[in-house]
Amino acid sequence: MRPAGLRAGWFAGGVVAVLVALVAGIAFGPVNLPPAGVAAELLNLVPGVQIDSGLNAREVAIITELRLPRVVLGLLVGAMLALAGAAYQGVFRNPLADPHLLGVAAGAGLGVTAVIAFRSGTGDATANLPMSVPLAAFVGAIVAVALTWLLGGAGGRARGPATLILAGVAVSAFLAAAQTYLMQQHVDTLREVYSWLLGRLATAGWHDVLLVLPYAAVTGAIVLSQRRELDVLTVGDEEAASLGLHPQRSRYLLIVAASLGTAAAVSVSGLIGFVGIIVPHTLRLLAGPSYRSILPLSVLFGAAFLALTDLVARTVASPNEIPIGVVTAFFGAPFFAIVLRKSRTPS
Repeated sequence: MRPAGLRAGWFAGGVVAVLVALVAGIAFGPVNLPPAGVAAELLNLVPGVQIDSGLNAREVAIITELRLPRVVLGLLVGAMLALAGAAYQGVFRNPLADPHLLGVAAGAGLGVTAVIAFRSGTGDATANLPMSVPLAAFVGAIVAVALTWLLGGAGGRARGPATLILAGVAVSAFLAAAQTYLMQQHVDTLREVYSWLLGRLATAGWHDVLLVLPYAAVTGAIVLSQRRELDVLTVGDEEAASLGLHPQRSRYLLIVAASLGTAAAVSVSGLIGFVGIIVPHTLRLLAGPSYRSILPLSVLFGAAFLALTDLVARTVASPNEIPIGVVTAFFGAPFFAIVLRKSRTPS
C-alpha cells in the first residue's frame, strides 16, 4: 500500500523515471545498444520470463556484467543521497540542509580516505573496498554532523539556516584540512583518492552494489518509517511532544539513519554534491510540503536523477569521462543559489 499523502500519479511518475533511467543508462555508451533490446534483456532477468531480445552474447555480457551494475549502483547512491537530504531538511527544519553542506560528506570522506591511505599497496586502493569502508565513513559522518550541530548552537544562538550552513562550512574546512594532511602523508594514494573525491560510479561487477545494498535497505526502512514524525516535527518540539511524539528520539534516529546512508553512498561513489538539495527541494515545490510524499518520491527521483547524470558524465565528452561530481555541481550550484536567495528572510 502506498503511504498516505502520496498521490498515485507522482508515485507512478517516479517509477517511470527510474525505468527510463535504467534503460537509458544501459543502452547508451561507447557501444550503443537498442533500448528495446535492452528492455527485453532486463525482463529476461525475471525468473520465468524468456524474450528474444535480438542481442548477441557480447552485447548481453556488456549489459549484465558492465553497465547494469554501474546503473544499479547509481540508482542506489542517488536514492540514498536524496533521501538523506530530505531527512536532514526535515530534522533541522532547514531547506538548505544537505549531506555536503552540513559537513557529513566531508566526515565520511575523511573516514574513507583514512582506509584508502592505510591499506595502500599494489594496485588500485579504491578497487574492491572492504566492508570496513562504509563503517569508517559512518563514524566520520556522525562526528561531522554532531560537530555542525554543536557549533551551530554555540553561545546559545538559534540554529537558523544561515547559522547551520556556516557551521557546516567550518566543519567541512577542518575535516578537509585533516584529509589533506593524511593524503600528504601517504602520497602513493593521491591518484586514487583524488579520482574518488571527484565522484565516480566506475565499478567492476557487482561488488560495490552488494557492499552498499544492506546500508541502503536499513537507511530506507528507518527514514521512510519516520515520514509521519517528520511532518509533526515541522510544527515545533513542544507541539510535537503534546501530540505524543518524542522529538529528540525521532531526531537522533533520523540523523543516524541519514548519516548511515550518506556514508555508504560516499564510500562507493566519492563526493557527489547537491543531489540532496536539488531533488527534495524540487519535489517540495511540485508535490507539496508533506514528508509522506517527499521521502518516498526522493528515493525514486533521486535514483533516476543520479543515473541520468552519470549517463551525461560518461557520454557528453566521449570517449573521455567527466567526473560525476563535476556534472552535479554544474546543475547544483545555480540551484543552490536560487534556494538560498528564496530562503533569506528580512533581518
